[in-house]
Amino acid sequence: QVQVVESGGGLVQAGGSLRLSCTASGLTFDDYALGWFRQAPGKEREGVSCISRSGVGIYYGDSVKGRFTISRDNAKNTLYLQMNSLKLEDTAMYYCAARSGYCRGSSDEYKYWGQGTQVTVSS
Repeated sequence: QVQVVESGGGLVQAGGSLRLSCTASGLTFDDYALGWFRQAPGKEREGVSCISRSGVGIYYGDSVKGRFTISRDNAKNTLYLQMNSLKLEDTAMYYCAARSGYCRGSSDEYKYWGQGTQVTVSS
């Protein structure tokens, strides 16, 4: 049984930083591209970042480029998202997702999902 669990969310002031983590079990971790998505109330789910199986291929959404950094540790079955210079508009539920093969932009193409971790940025 595949389990995906996010952690690290919380309340932070604008300009601050958070690091999200995501662990996955029940799958061969390095067979999967991993993505971070987010969804704010009343808005569609948005792709934040994706990292390839090896970690060489990395992609970011335009709204987070230069502020967020995705990484993975295949030995620990863990994905990370370092979020710096947080803005009010980064407030959302953040989800980790896995898909076999390569990064894709559409959330529909990801098979395994966590329950999400809430990030709230205050002024």
